Amino acid sequence: MLYSLNIGGRIMQKESCALFIHQIHNNLEKKNNNKLRKKGITFSQMNVLIALVDIKEKGLTFKELEKKLVLAQSTTAGLISRLEQKGLVEVFGDNSDKRIKYVRITQNGVSYCDDARMEINNTEETLLSALSKDEKKTLFLLLKKVNNTVK
Repeated sequence: MLYSLNIGGRIMQKESCALFIHQIHNNLEKKNNNKLRKKGITFSQMNVLIALVDIKEKGLTFKELEKKLVLAQSTTAGLISRLEQKGLVEVFGDNSDKRIKYVRITQNGVSYCDDARMEINNTEETLLSALSKDEKKTLFLLLKKVNNTVK
């Protein structure tokens, strides 16, 4: 969506925040994919590992992971399948309900996650390097507020 502004009698077009957010997302994903490619993993796969790393033993159901990452069922299943083939996660069934599948990170997945988190943090630091500490804090709070609104 473009906004029209009347500045000194001239109509100016202003790009929307949504477009900038989309462009930032695409650029970040591209940069992170390029860095993570060396490790044989994608940014999307890395997000799965990050979602699982802090709850190692318990794991998450496929459905919980879908909701946490805001992904479609088929996308989540594909990501888990590729990570399982690489030995980074393991899939197991619920003892009381065989329809429910869980996924948890393996020790190898934890190692990947630790290394890749550093790469992602470096990319974020580079992205925000032009901002002051206060600007970074303000940006974070505004993005959090917008994100909560669209949920």
